[in-house]
Amino acid sequence: MRSSMVPAGMASRARIVLLAADEVPNHRIAEKVGVSRPTVNKWRSRYVERGLAGLVDDPRPGPARTVDQRRVITETLTPPPKSLGVTHWSSRLLAQRLGVSHVTIAQAWKDFGVRPWKAETFKFSTDPELEAKVIDVVGLYLAPPENTIVLCVDEKSQIQALNRTQKVLPLQPGHNEPHDTHRRGTHDYVRHGTTTLFAALEVATGKVTGLCKQRHRHQEFLAFLKHVARAYPDRGDGTELHLVMDNYATHKRVEVRDWLAANPRIHVHFTPTSGSWLNLVEVWFGIIERQAIRRASFTSVRDLIIKIRAFINGWSQRKHPFIWTKTADEILAKIERKRNAISATGH
Repeated sequence: MRSSMVPAGMASRARIVLLAADEVPNHRIAEKVGVSRPTVNKWRSRYVERGLAGLVDDPRPGPARTVDQRRVITETLTPPPKSLGVTHWSSRLLAQRLGVSHVTIAQAWKDFGVRPWKAETFKFSTDPELEAKVIDVVGLYLAPPENTIVLCVDEKSQIQALNRTQKVLPLQPGHNEPHDTHRRGTHDYVRHGTTTLFAALEVATGKVTGLCKQRHRHQEFLAFLKHVARAYPDRGDGTELHLVMDNYATHKRVEVRDWLAANPRIHVHFTPTSGSWLNLVEVWFGIIERQAIRRASFTSVRDLIIKIRAFINGWSQRKHPFIWTKTADEILAKIERKRNAISATGH
């Protein structure tokens, strides 16, 4: 097995020398290694003359080219010409522009932590109660009242039951899993429909109460709230349920409000507009997406629902608390810094 740390050229030269030591003819060495006979002669001769040092490339003539990494970064942050028709620089495009190796560009990006292919997306909340809601939700995470169970509630809608015509290949040593699983599986698949997963994450334990529904209207959401209430029955000990959820219109319909009013032990804490990052169940949705949905194949919506339920059951055996660490003041200060930074750039 050839080590991935050994350059391919060095590996082939070493094979030439080893085969020659076994008295393999030059024409057979050329066939086995996949090179020309003059190449075999060259590296055999250099090994005879210099030993292992002869297998290393000679330094190229002329002064070593120096690259100003600051110029690389400056050019990277400058939008490419419109004539190129690209949104950002690739290492090879920028290397061609600057007349250097794309490896040099990649090294400069690595040294400075620049990743032009990644886009940071964000959206400032326009909620007039932003500060109050952040303080309320974060306070609930960091210091929940006594006799309180904190549940983060939301729905993951339009989960597709994709039946791939060829199963996604299993991971192999030395190969990373790409973000787009179609690269490891197949571009062809059959859509069997979708389901919506409603979930309530108990912050203190990581327990998840889930329910799949065909649609995600207020009727389905109300049915899920009733399901949660049954999962956490009133035992007469004064324990209250505090639900963290976004202010999606479905969650604020009059039918939902009336049911909540009739169940005073259940309290709702809304995250700010465009503030779903405050809802810890979103973290769990990311876990089930990566571990049970993204690489899987489903023969039907029913099959998808069965596998979602299997994951939730398995999760109950390995669940863990979801711990919030940032204070409300730290979050609000970061939002303000980001807002000021954007304002300073004129966007």
